[in-house]
Amino acid sequence: MVPTWRLRAAFARRLSEMYGTEVPAYTTLLEVTGQINDEAVARDPDAGRLGGIGRVTAERHGAIRVGTPGELRQAAQIFAALGMRPVGFYDLRDGPGAVPVVSTAFRPTGTEELDRNPFRVFTSLLTTADRRFFDAGLEARLDAFLARRQLFPPELLTLAERAEERAGLPEEQAERFLTLAVAALELSPEPVDRAWYAELERISAVAADIGGVAATHINHLTPRVLDIDALYRRMGERGITMIDRIQGPPRWDGPDVLLRQTSFRALAEPRAFREPDGSVTGGALRVRFGEVEARGIALTRAGRAHYDALMAETDRQTAERPDTVRQETARALWEHRFPRTEHRLAAGQLAYFTFRPGTGRPADGRRPPADLAGLLAQGWLTAHPIVYEDFLPRSAAGIFRSNLTGDGTRAADRTGTPFDADRLAAAIGRPVLDPFALYADPHDRSLRQALTTLRADDALRALDGTGQSRPGAAPPPAEG
Repeated sequence: MVPTWRLRAAFARRLSEMYGTEVPAYTTLLEVTGQINDEAVARDPDAGRLGGIGRVTAERHGAIRVGTPGELRQAAQIFAALGMRPVGFYDLRDGPGAVPVVSTAFRPTGTEELDRNPFRVFTSLLTTADRRFFDAGLEARLDAFLARRQLFPPELLTLAERAEERAGLPEEQAERFLTLAVAALELSPEPVDRAWYAELERISAVAADIGGVAATHINHLTPRVLDIDALYRRMGERGITMIDRIQGPPRWDGPDVLLRQTSFRALAEPRAFREPDGSVTGGALRVRFGEVEARGIALTRAGRAHYDALMAETDRQTAERPDTVRQETARALWEHRFPRTEHRLAAGQLAYFTFRPGTGRPADGRRPPADLAGLLAQGWLTAHPIVYEDFLPRSAAGIFRSNLTGDGTRAADRTGTPFDADRLAAAIGRPVLDPFALYADPHDRSLRQALTTLRADDALRALDGTGQSRPGAAPPPAEG
């Protein structure tokens, strides 16, 4: 049997090989990423603090887009065969660069599975009923077009069901499953209906990429890099045009948190087009690109609220002083208002960690403190950061927008279709997991185990009674 995690690792590897063949600039991105990572490890012995170099170099995330709940359920079945579950709800229909999709990320969830292979696929669903983008007539035609196509062959879905049930597949079936799964995400040679694609593209290039073609495809793949600023500069030196900035938190001297990401601009790729008279002509589309990410520490709800407030303040100050560089504005805010050390993040319960009994705790019989900050400060506990495994809606929308051919149209005076995690779960036919709960579980379990080992009864009572030791319970500090 080929177990689930090996199927996932093989799928990620083959997908990367396929995408590099189809989008050669992605191969350049991988080469530069590898060089930067090697240099970072040689320069900093602690570079693997947020994941060893073996894991970092194996990491990828991909992105696909589907048009209907049925297509999304089928994609979910294939990912379930790979041990990947839907985590998080992302609504990209509002704000700057709004596009008519809602999304989730299919990924492994357990610590051991993430360590083995943390491959993720950010998966977006077209919201054809959203009147801000589509009127009733276009919705009906779009739904009819989507109903006629088949993204995933029945054999692939049958093998995926079997793989999920048995936690793997025999070698011959595993090979067939992987071949079919990768082929389903290749760029289709089927001619694109030029008039239909152009009609959708006027509304949104993302809508056209989903509903204007006969098949889905990998929209982008993303390696993980240990120094994204160096990579951004070096890709430009290699002649690859990057988007205008790195999305997410600024580069600064404090802890890396959440996710920073950027990409090279979508390249014009030759495509066949079917004209209104039935003839087939040549042309090109710009929809696929290569992304790169730098991952940091997962933030609690309180930490995330603090982050969001700083991002909003960055927006406000940048709007008031448009001649300033946004990254410089953000960095100045972070320097003054965000905790400058992992210790402060942990003590303020703004980020997720795993905990172990410390070796520097007093040996004079004193009782351990009842609060997390005291336990950390006095060496009773050590905190080890949990890597952020998910995505930021604003950053995802920023990447999408930077690679679109135009802003499209959106009727802001109309009401959007209500959509939340529960409705997305109903469309998928599987629960959409809360990422905060996934981080809180190892945080809480390790803290409880460490406190039990230390016989820190007062701290345990605080954990069980008031909840003050739980992540996110404390308000974010005004100053770092």
